[in-house]
Amino acid sequence: MTTSRPTTIEPVPLLRAAFDALERQDFDAVVDMMVDDFRINIAGMPTQKRGIPAWRRNIQMMFSAFPDLRVHIQDIFAEGDLVAMRVRFTGTHRGEFLGIQPTGKRIDYLSHEIYRVENGRIAEEWICSDLMTLLTQIGGISSTRLISMWLAGHRTWFALAGGLLGGAAAGMALSRLLR
Repeated sequence: MTTSRPTTIEPVPLLRAAFDALERQDFDAVVDMMVDDFRINIAGMPTQKRGIPAWRRNIQMMFSAFPDLRVHIQDIFAEGDLVAMRVRFTGTHRGEFLGIQPTGKRIDYLSHEIYRVENGRIAEEWICSDLMTLLTQIGGISSTRLISMWLAGHRTWFALAGGLLGGAAAGMALSRLLR
């Protein structure tokens, strides 16, 4: 099968075409829109991944875990060679995902993504997906654990609010005593 690589497609139509092919699971069509040395930057990953084989492994893992995965572009816009997207993914957990066995549960989560286009082909991506929501939906993290993690992350604000309230209460009590 011979395919031609796009060379003059504008960034937004290029990304729309790539995501349409992705949803059809036409990975070869997506690869034809990428540079050979495609670079992958995923939030939380310690190093950048490079190359089409790395991209194929990632995307095949997603579609193996969520075979009915749907991709909904919520927002897309470009500035120069960069395309920013807000993408909603939906599907059903039917295969292992990050060590979590299939649950049959529905997923619905957002990903914020930026792509760099070079000579009409996708050269690099930066992915920041809401994996906490995804993992909570399939039982990888309990909602109780998620709430406790959120509260722990906001303990400084709770301490500050507690200090302000305590200071206000002490000030009111002191002003009553001084009357």
